[in-house]
Amino acid sequence: MARFLIEVPHEANDVACGQAVEIFLRTGSHFMTHADFGCADGEHKAWLTVDVETRQEALRILPPALRPRARIVRLSKFSMTHFGAMLREHPQGAAENRRIPRRGILAPVQ
Repeated sequence: MARFLIEVPHEANDVACGQAVEIFLRTGSHFMTHADFGCADGEHKAWLTVDVETRQEALRILPPALRPRARIVRLSKFSMTHFGAMLREHPQGAAENRRIPRRGILAPVQ
C-alpha cells in the first residue's frame, strides 16, 4: 500500500471556505474529520494523508466537485542508506549542492 498526500485548494475568501465545507458535509466525506485545513492561517487549502493502492483511489476519496483542483502526491520515506546511495550515484551534484541548516540559514557543508 502506498501513502498519498491529497491537497485541495479553494479561493481565499469566506464564501469559498464555506462552499468547500458544505461540499464535504453534503457528501458525507470523512475528509472533514481527518483533514488539516490552513484557512485560519491564510493558506486556503486542506490536506489529508491516506494509505491506498493508487493515485486514482486517493482522488476518489474526494467529493467529485473538488477533484479537478486537487493535487495528489505519493509520499516516500528514505533511510540514511537511501540517501547514501543517492549521493554515490550523483557525487558531482551532491558535492556542488550540499547545504545544511545553520542558525536558520542554509550554509555550504565544509
